[in-house]
Amino acid sequence: MLDLKECNSGLLDDFSFIKKAMLDAAGEAGATIVGENFHKFDPLGVTGIIAIAESHLCIHTWPEHAYAAVDIFTCGSNFKPHKAAERIIESLQCAQPQVTEVQRGIISELTASSV
Repeated sequence: MLDLKECNSGLLDDFSFIKKAMLDAAGEAGATIVGENFHKFDPLGVTGIIAIAESHLCIHTWPEHAYAAVDIFTCGSNFKPHKAAERIIESLQCAQPQVTEVQRGIISELTASSV
């Protein structure tokens, strides 16, 4: 999860830029893109999701606060989520990024039987 503060506000409200930045980050990180949907809000902000075979990436922007929230949800070993995060942070010219990693997964049968 990315909390991106002090980003370039103009970029955060640029629909085409946000879409390209997210698709580029997904591609450069090794994602298999299977779909995408983006929306420009009136008067400000962009939201978007990229469905990938490995799960998804999504973004919500608040240009009036120079802030964006990004989720990179993934599984598998071919996709490099940290690379995607670095690319997004750089693209949005973020001066104050906060990256939070949450490990999620399925409990194995062996572990589940001992609980």
